[in-house]
Amino acid sequence: MPGKRVQLDEESWSALDLLARDRMMTFQELADEAFADVLKKHGRPVDLRAALRKSAQAADAPEQGGGKRRRGKSGAKASRAETGSSG
Repeated sequence: MPGKRVQLDEESWSALDLLARDRMMTFQELADEAFADVLKKHGRPVDLRAALRKSAQAADAPEQGGGKRRRGKSGAKASRAETGSSG
């Protein structure tokens, strides 16, 4: 596993260290859980298996109708004319 250095202020480190001790976890386990939660929150796959599953679901999903249809200005005027609205 690649190692990375993270700088924390003393107060944050103390709070995280205490939390890790209370939960009987190492700091690494606590960090792994935190980063997995952040990735999940933002809809990113946490591991290779999740990435492959997400990719397969996207490939199997039927394609949507090719985009939104937009009505031009003339269409909007025609609709108002039919309903009796003034524009």
